[in-house]
Amino acid sequence: MNEPIHILRPSAPRRAFGFAVQVALGLALLYLAVAHPPQVLGWRLFLIALGIAALMLGQRGWTGSAQGIVLDAHGLREESGRSIAPLDRIASVDRALFSFKPSNGFLIRLDAPLGRAWVPGMWWRIGRRVGIGGVTRGAETKIMADALSLMIAQRDAREG
Repeated sequence: MNEPIHILRPSAPRRAFGFAVQVALGLALLYLAVAHPPQVLGWRLFLIALGIAALMLGQRGWTGSAQGIVLDAHGLREESGRSIAPLDRIASVDRALFSFKPSNGFLIRLDAPLGRAWVPGMWWRIGRRVGIGGVTRGAETKIMADALSLMIAQRDAREG
């Protein structure tokens, strides 16, 4: 692996709050399905399925946000080594106020789709867009976005 330029780690209070909200939602839905069940069986099953899904999403977000996002000379990856967005595939970085991006984060546009992937609270990738942020600190994501923008500008200057 290359030497990291910047590592984006989740904020512990945000991470805990996100997890607590997901678990509370899941438990509330399950409680509603058991303590005050709807008359129609389909709705009761729907509430149970939604409650279980919320609990699973909370667990996935908790474990997924345990790793940081690393920016190195090859692009963005998780600390485990899983690639998020290779530098040679990144077309632009967008931190605009009204962009469809995660909270305290930024949006990356790729030159071609890389497939769907999602780590709740940290990053997502759908089609040609990658969202970075969520339970991360705004100042940290700004530093990473600026560094990535500079790397892309240098790459584009070398190529053309």
